[in-house]
Amino acid sequence: MTKPIVAIPADIRSFDGATWHAVQHQYLRAALNASGVMAFIIPAFEEGYDTDAILDRVDGLLVSGSASNVHPSLYGAEANDKDGPFDPARDATSLPLIRRAIDRAIPLLAICRGIQELNVALGGSLASEIQEQPGIWDHRRPEGVDRDGMYAIRQTVHVKEGSCIAGILGPGEIRVNSLHRQAIARTAPRLQVEAIAEDGTVEAVSVIDAKAFAVGVQWHPEYWAETDKSSNQLFAAFGDAVRSYAAAKLPVIPAQATA
Repeated sequence: MTKPIVAIPADIRSFDGATWHAVQHQYLRAALNASGVMAFIIPAFEEGYDTDAILDRVDGLLVSGSASNVHPSLYGAEANDKDGPFDPARDATSLPLIRRAIDRAIPLLAICRGIQELNVALGGSLASEIQEQPGIWDHRRPEGVDRDGMYAIRQTVHVKEGSCIAGILGPGEIRVNSLHRQAIARTAPRLQVEAIAEDGTVEAVSVIDAKAFAVGVQWHPEYWAETDKSSNQLFAAFGDAVRSYAAAKLPVIPAQATA
């Protein structure tokens, strides 16, 4: 059996005066080496997409983190300079894919920006600059360190007993690498909070009525997916769900050649 395939929506980036559709290497590597699946990068466009045409051809959806933020207009708020940077093409690509993947019971793993997109896609809202709120810690990345230091596992989150993630990682405290300045404010009605930081910040959710694996985490399991136990377990569970979905799909029968 060939490896199943997951879709990863791209970010829009500019390099040397050209526009690129890009995904960070760590997500692609984690999909291959920890989930055991192949990945297709899905270009980001603001219009013209056929969401079902994409999902017809894949077996899962992995929604990655990004330096950009979901535009506040998508959850009924006004944007200001501190809320950016924005990537409207990413928003227009990811949110419909998330909603449709859930409808079609296609396995979904949403990370960092991805959990925020998942919450907005299902009717929730986001809070910006959370470190300025009373009682909330500074979850932003540390300054003056290399990337390994930036993504070092340093925070504690509490996984709720009986939750979907508890079935993968076990309930109670785990250590993660959570880097963000936005977070879930109003949780979407269809989402269940699965894990919280010590200051109460939502760090993981699942889709309550999903018929397949549908989980979002605020931290970055992709970065240490091959060496950190919890990170590996999360990607492995996603890979298992993707393989189960792929195995249950009807086989494609090639058209008979005509003389």
